[in-house]
Amino acid sequence: MDSRRLATWRVGIYVALVLLLIGILAVTGSIPSSDEARDFGDSLGPLAPILYVPLFVIANFAIAWVILAGAAGLLFGTAAGTPLALAGVTAAALTQMAVARRLAGEHRGRLLPQRTRRIENFLTENGAVAVMESRIVPLLPYGVVNYSGGLTHLSYRDMALGTVIGAAPKVFAYTALGGSLDDLTSPEAITAVALLVILGLAGGLFVWRRLGVSPLRRGAPGTPPEPSPHRPR
Repeated sequence: MDSRRLATWRVGIYVALVLLLIGILAVTGSIPSSDEARDFGDSLGPLAPILYVPLFVIANFAIAWVILAGAAGLLFGTAAGTPLALAGVTAAALTQMAVARRLAGEHRGRLLPQRTRRIENFLTENGAVAVMESRIVPLLPYGVVNYSGGLTHLSYRDMALGTVIGAAPKVFAYTALGGSLDDLTSPEAITAVALLVILGLAGGLFVWRRLGVSPLRRGAPGTPPEPSPHRPR
C-alpha cells in the first residue's frame, strides 16, 4: 500500500471512530445536562475559567460546540463566557485542523478528489476570508471546515483569524442562551434568538448571492476554462 493510500485510510478510520463516539454518546445519553454542567463547574472552583478552554477542545471532538458555548454562558455568564467560548472554538478549530494535517502527512492538498481542487485553491488563495465565510454559512458544521482545512494548504493563522471574526456573533448568541436557560423569556435570551434568526437569514442571503459570483462556479471570471472534450484534428 503506497503512502498516499495509507494516509487516506488513516483519515477514513479517524472519521469513523469520531462518528462512532458521537453515536455512543447520543444513544447512551452521556451528554451532561445543564445541572450536571453547573455542578461540574462549581466543583472546579477558581480553576474553572482556566480549564474551560482545554476541556472545550477535548470535548468538541464528540460534543457540538454550540452546547459547549452554552455551557460557558451557564457557568460564567454572557460577559465572561463569550470570550472563553470564542477562545475554545478557535483552539478546537486549530486542534482538529492539526489532527487532519498530521493524518494526511506529506500528502496534504493531494487527498481531496480532483473535482474539489477548486475548493483547495479557494481556501489557499482566500485564506481567512474563506474561513470567515464558512462560519457564516448556515448548517455547515464547523468540524467539517476544521478537518477539511487540515487536508489543504490553508495556514493556521488564517484558520484562527477567520474563526475569530466569523464565529464571534454565533458564539455570543449561544453563550447568551446558555446563560439564560433559567429564563428563556429574559431580554438576553430574546436578543440571542433574534440574533440567531438574523444571522441565519443573512447567511442564507450570503450563500444565495455567493453562488452567483463564486469563483468555484463553472465559467466564473478567474476560473480556468473547462478542457474541450473534442481533440483537435
